[in-house]
Amino acid sequence: MRAGKSRDQDAPQAGLEDATPHYHGHRERLRGRFRDAGAEALADYELLELVLFRAIPQRDVKPLAKQLIAKFGSFAEVIAAPETRLKEVKGLGDAAITEMKIVQAAASRLVRGQVKARTVLSSWSSVLDYCRTEMAFADKEQFRILFLDKRNQLIADEVQQTGTVDHTPVYPREVVKRALELSATAIILVHNHPSGDPTPSRADIQMTQSIVDVAKPLGISVHDHIIVGKEGHASLKGLRLI
Repeated sequence: MRAGKSRDQDAPQAGLEDATPHYHGHRERLRGRFRDAGAEALADYELLELVLFRAIPQRDVKPLAKQLIAKFGSFAEVIAAPETRLKEVKGLGDAAITEMKIVQAAASRLVRGQVKARTVLSSWSSVLDYCRTEMAFADKEQFRILFLDKRNQLIADEVQQTGTVDHTPVYPREVVKRALELSATAIILVHNHPSGDPTPSRADIQMTQSIVDVAKPLGISVHDHIIVGKEGHASLKGLRLI
C-alpha cells in the first residue's frame, strides 16, 4: 500500500527563502529616486548600480559598484575603462561589461550627433564634450582629426594614430593628404593625455606647427589642436600657441 503524502511535505520547508530578496527593494527605491530626482541626485556608484541591474539580476551589486568606483575613480572612468582591465575585477562578467560598453557607445553617439547637427564652430562646447567622451579616459594616446567642409560642418572624424601611454607618432604630410582626399578645407586636431594633465608639451606644439606649415599653402586651415585628459582640456589656439 502506497504511503500518503504528509501535509508537511506540501508546506514550505523551514529555512528556505520564499520572500523577495532584500536588494530588490533597494533596486526599486534607487530607480524611483532616478525617476523622481534625476541622475544628479545619485552618487556615481548608485548610477553604476542602475547599469549593473540588468546584467546581474540576482545579486546585490552595490559592493561591486563601489569597488569599481574605488578602482577606476569615477562613473565615467569605469564606463570608459578598457575591457581587459574590467575583466580583472572579480564578479564582473561579460554581460555586465557589455552593458557598460553600450552606455559608452550611446554617450558617444549622442554627443557625435550634436556635433554633426550644426557647424562645428557654433557648437564648440559640443565638440569639446565629444572629444572628452571619446578620448579623455583612454589608456593610450590617440590622435584624432575632425575634417570640416567650407561651411565648417563635419565631413569625417577619424582616429589616425594610436600610440603608447605617452607618445603617438604623427606625420604632417599624411594628415594633409587625408584632408585633401576628403576635400576638407579645415581640420581640428585632437589627442589625449592618459596622464590626465592636458597641458601641451613642447612636442605637441612643434607637431601642430608642422601641420600648419604643410596645410596652409594648400588652403587647409588648422582651426585648433585640442588636448583632452581626465583633468580637463587645453586648446592650443586658446593658449595662443598656434
